[in-house]
Amino acid sequence: MENANRRLAAIQRTLAAAGSWRRILVLPDGARIDVAEAKDTTQIAMDGAVIGSFRTLPRSLALVISAVGTPHEKTATHVPKFPLLELRPPTPGASFTIADFWVLIYTLHTLFHAQETIPIVLSPEIKNVPELDEYLLTSGLARKRHTLPDDTSSAAEPEYFLPREMFWQGAGTTSYHTRGWLQGQAARLAAGPFPYTQSFTRTSLVIAAHPLRPPKPRQGEVLYRRYIPSLGQMVEFAHFDLDGVSGPLVECEGEQVSLHLATFHRWHNSDHVNRGWGERGPLSKHREYVSGLMADPGVVPVMMSWDGELMGYSEMVYIKENHVAPYVPGGAWDYDRGLHVLVGEEKFRGIHRSLGWFTAIHHLLFLSDLRTERVIGEPKAVNAAVIKLSEAAHMNVQTIFDFPYKRSVITWLPRERFFKYDVLSFVEDKDIAAHK
Repeated sequence: MENANRRLAAIQRTLAAAGSWRRILVLPDGARIDVAEAKDTTQIAMDGAVIGSFRTLPRSLALVISAVGTPHEKTATHVPKFPLLELRPPTPGASFTIADFWVLIYTLHTLFHAQETIPIVLSPEIKNVPELDEYLLTSGLARKRHTLPDDTSSAAEPEYFLPREMFWQGAGTTSYHTRGWLQGQAARLAAGPFPYTQSFTRTSLVIAAHPLRPPKPRQGEVLYRRYIPSLGQMVEFAHFDLDGVSGPLVECEGEQVSLHLATFHRWHNSDHVNRGWGERGPLSKHREYVSGLMADPGVVPVMMSWDGELMGYSEMVYIKENHVAPYVPGGAWDYDRGLHVLVGEEKFRGIHRSLGWFTAIHHLLFLSDLRTERVIGEPKAVNAAVIKLSEAAHMNVQTIFDFPYKRSVITWLPRERFFKYDVLSFVEDKDIAAHK
């Protein structure tokens, strides 16, 4: 078996050198996912070793739901049909680990991101089909053909549907393996939502009853990591490291401070950030600003990076104890979240790159707590760039209102809409070859 594995690895290296493989994904743990297409089969490799494959069968299926049991059931042509795929093991008779099987599903949702569903069957060559069946259906990664309550016939059928919206909600990740996008405390909280008990906030701007919020992550702890295929880079969000506990100190205004604080200070003294935030000032001002946020249970300040290079900053807030709450039409809900964001590095500006991190941070907010049904923004009414970015992420402008110091709009992103649309998948660059 060892000799066979070495021969397989040698063949894969030869194919890669010939340009047959192309990079599709890099997982949050750094593993590289490549695909090679030959005849009717597409192989999927992780760090140079084939973990599975799929082929397209000569059938297409539609996931018909509301028309079932009506005269329209057989004529619901408005529901799109998609080709049926057969998922196969790396070698006949092999088993999939749950973690590797999720990688296979992730690859499919990247390749076929425009599809609402991906119909699949599991090859009889897979040794652990019953285990994978339980994983698919129990985790919510897959569902069977829809039937009426007294019809159980679909349970015995081999076909599954992989809904895009269920995959991006984190189905099959937390509590199953550690390859998902959430990291550290964020992953732990998603595995078991923080229990409810009432708390209260009283400040000069806010008087509100609301749920007790979870403790803050450790300073510098990574919360989320995801590869954006169209950019070929990993976006990462980490809790602000105010005291330099997670990395080396750097010099700033004659002091040794954390890289996060020094970078935050530099950004706020740039003209383009100051125009939007108005927080230009000395290091002491910015240290005090961040210290206040670190002490506030209703705000999580994060630094954003591309492939480890810091590029921006965000404040993830709970709306109910935020000063915008009185302006939310219909009132704020217990688990509404909001954002204040800035891109500090000029080279990381631009609509496509901004859409990458902007949708990713909304993804983090929705994954962090299943009870979060909305993310709400309040950009200045004259900030056309942020409003355009919000609309590109499928937010809508809900209303316009006046703070005492500025006119703003309420932007609104419901959970259902975010996951329903093809928001998170960026089409891969087919011209980028794999590098193994």
